[in-house]
Amino acid sequence: MKRFKVSIVIIEEKKRKERGETLFIVELLFVAIILFLIYSILPTLFIRLSSLRIVKKGVGEKKISLTFDDGPHPQYTKNLLDLLKRHNVKATFFIVGEHALKHPHLLRRMVIEGHEIGIHHYKHKSGWFLTPGKLKKELKMCQEAIEHITGREVRYYRPPWGHFNICTLALAKTYQIIMWSVILQDWKIEKGESTLSKRLIEGLCDGHIYLLHDNGSTFGAEEQAPRIMIEQLSLFLDEMHKRNFTCVSLQDLIVGKKHYRIGH
Repeated sequence: MKRFKVSIVIIEEKKRKERGETLFIVELLFVAIILFLIYSILPTLFIRLSSLRIVKKGVGEKKISLTFDDGPHPQYTKNLLDLLKRHNVKATFFIVGEHALKHPHLLRRMVIEGHEIGIHHYKHKSGWFLTPGKLKKELKMCQEAIEHITGREVRYYRPPWGHFNICTLALAKTYQIIMWSVILQDWKIEKGESTLSKRLIEGLCDGHIYLLHDNGSTFGAEEQAPRIMIEQLSLFLDEMHKRNFTCVSLQDLIVGKKHYRIGH
């Protein structure tokens, strides 16, 4: 009987210990979630909703700007540059540094043909999951890659997925942060094939900044999606010209904006 009681005490003690460990894990998870919200989610919401130190839209009657993220891609970026050249359109490319080092000739071509180049991190990593030190390194390495290849100073920055953390504005204070007015999920083939050109046309409005993608190899994207985007963009550019809209550089579109800055 005595042994039985001892066994019960041991079992109950074990259960209490397990409950205590479970509660500790839950508390740790709760603290981690709160810290993540404070570090990443809340700054992103605040910055994007308040437009603090970011540009979402430019100025100018019948003027828009095209921007492309995640490149360069050896085939799609080349095809895109061919299309823009045929239509005499200037655009801005937000470059992933490691891709730039693999395809430097495409960046040099961008510069020669009058396009602008901005930072989109050295690797396509969300700022939500980067420490301040790692975010600083992503910016620095991407800037150095672009400037080494092109010989041009970098003035624009767009964080991947539009994700900010609590340190982003401080670490990116020397850049003009560019967001967008129009985003169309062109990284999905289905979205591109069905209605992309129509939705591009519907987005025509004075000062709008379009966000498109010339590389489908990033997380969440589909490899062939840029091919569809380029096909649909060609239709859009034809219609854009008919409606007397002009694609201009970001510099021309956002001059006069409150947070516009040139140089470092």
